[in-house]
Amino acid sequence: MPRTADPRRRREVVDAVITQLTHTGIANVSLRALAEGLGQSTRVLTHHFPDKSALLWAVLERLDELQHTALRSTPGWDDPSTPVSHIVRAAWERNMRPDEIAMTRLIREIEGLAAGGRLPAAVPGFVRGRAEFVASCLVVRGVPNEAAMVQASLLNAAFSGLEGDYLITGDQERAEAALDNLCAWIDTYVGHSHSSRPR
Repeated sequence: MPRTADPRRRREVVDAVITQLTHTGIANVSLRALAEGLGQSTRVLTHHFPDKSALLWAVLERLDELQHTALRSTPGWDDPSTPVSHIVRAAWERNMRPDEIAMTRLIREIEGLAAGGRLPAAVPGFVRGRAEFVASCLVVRGVPNEAAMVQASLLNAAFSGLEGDYLITGDQERAEAALDNLCAWIDTYVGHSHSSRPR
């Protein structure tokens, strides 16, 4: 068991580890390498976490929290008059900012490892949580609950694929042209769903 009950200090350690992981990646990471990257001894980590799996679980939970905090800070996400395309573009611009792109790469890496079954811990809500957030945006705009979750899953998968494409190829013009098409599709879908509702 961890030998401290100080949640503030534990959170500081997790945040420092996340910053380190944005530079090194998470695959094959070790406590020793993380501690060295932080300029500390491994005891700083083991004081709060009994082993690497516990630390990684805390990292994933914290990343999940940060991701959803960012989503819910997007202006207009719960305003029916704001097109969904604005929410999508805001997320793209945030994720691709120079000060955020390393974090975006880390999230993509984690999801890739999880999809390949090579992550020693579950990814709590990374994918489904994003879909649920987008579905809530669609429901506010008149899309029925069940359809909203399906379309949100499709939108998120396409968005993540475009992010991956851009991060791999560096072809910003092509990726953002495809993003424009994705945004046009979701706005058309939402508009059709709204106009189809019984009045």
